[in-house]
Amino acid sequence: MRYHVTIRSRTYVIDVDGGSVTIDGERLEAHAAAIPGTPLLHLLLGKDSWTVACQQLDARRWALGAVGERFEVEVQDDRSKQIEALTGQERKVVAGGVVKAPMPGLVVRVEVSEGNVVEVGEGLVVVEAMKMENELRATHRGIVAQIHVKAGDRVEKGAPLVTLSAEPTQPSG
Repeated sequence: MRYHVTIRSRTYVIDVDGGSVTIDGERLEAHAAAIPGTPLLHLLLGKDSWTVACQQLDARRWALGAVGERFEVEVQDDRSKQIEALTGQERKVVAGGVVKAPMPGLVVRVEVSEGNVVEVGEGLVVVEAMKMENELRATHRGIVAQIHVKAGDRVEKGAPLVTLSAEPTQPSG
């Protein structure tokens, strides 16, 4: 099965075949095992081994925590990608919205202020969970409309952290 995986604006083509994967043409042995009762996955890729915290955000987006960092990834299988391309129904870019806590934790710091214009990938809030700092980043360009938390706040999964509004368009003239 072929997947298109986007991490920090770079898309990788990954072919999964039994106990191996091919990532952008490089074939590696791969094994994954869930750790029961946790959101953790033990991953062996080639000669490297990681324990990764995984949380599904929506149908195609995942939050992954590994080596002290948090990444948001988008995963799409090849068939869905081809159908979207043929039908012209590619995923629309979201404008505005509320960034929510992906898991319970402690707000370590807020990296923006109300009124800031943020770019894709810019850090918004850092939440510590399971002894790992997770930096929540903007998934689209926008304006920080409201900040719902401050450093030191405890948050539950799904708690609103920051509300982004769509960036106003410049009038043509």
